[in-house]
Amino acid sequence: MSKFRIPALVLMLGWSVNSALAETPQAILQSYSAQAGSPAVPQRGRELFTTRHGREWSCSTCHGAIPIQPGKHAATGKTISPLAPAFEARRFSDAARVEKWFGRNCNDVLGRPCSASEKADVMSWLISLKP
Repeated sequence: MSKFRIPALVLMLGWSVNSALAETPQAILQSYSAQAGSPAVPQRGRELFTTRHGREWSCSTCHGAIPIQPGKHAATGKTISPLAPAFEARRFSDAARVEKWFGRNCNDVLGRPCSASEKADVMSWLISLKP
């Protein structure tokens, strides 16, 4: 085998493995539901998303009440791509990134980390939004 074929084969295998490991919103939702020990409730997710919880902002402050269009960060003015996965394919495709943003945003909105049940509820509502 030529020395050029081996790196090409390794690259192709790497791409295949990465494609196989791509996470889906449904898989991340299932993980949160399993952690919560109960199924997600989309209506609770919508309520959590659109309601202020004693803090300055709700999720909808930046993302919009129905986050199917770009939003705008309340403090920085930075444009935020749509949050519902049907309107932005990259949303909820990386569990570590999802966890990072839940960590930041739950603290801003709730003043504490979200529970697995709250994350599952919000994700289930966002996944239910279709074009």
